[in-house]
Amino acid sequence: MAIHPDVTLDITGEVCPMTFVRTKLQLERLRPGAVLAVRLRGDEPLRNVPRAARDEGHEILAIEPDGDAHLVTILRR
Repeated sequence: MAIHPDVTLDITGEVCPMTFVRTKLQLERLRPGAVLAVRLRGDEPLRNVPRAARDEGHEILAIEPDGDAHLVTILRR
């Protein structure tokens, strides 16, 4: 089953803690149950964004490679 996000956010140009700040702000704009795909780059955002989203009560649906050392984290609000 393919996951189709409602919104995609690219934070590949951001550094922590702004990576999760931008993710959190976008999640807050979504209706409950909506899906957000977050494109990120680097080890620190990969550790921090999913952990912080989970701590905020969001569900991590997938973490997938997206070429050129980028990843996509798919979250459900």
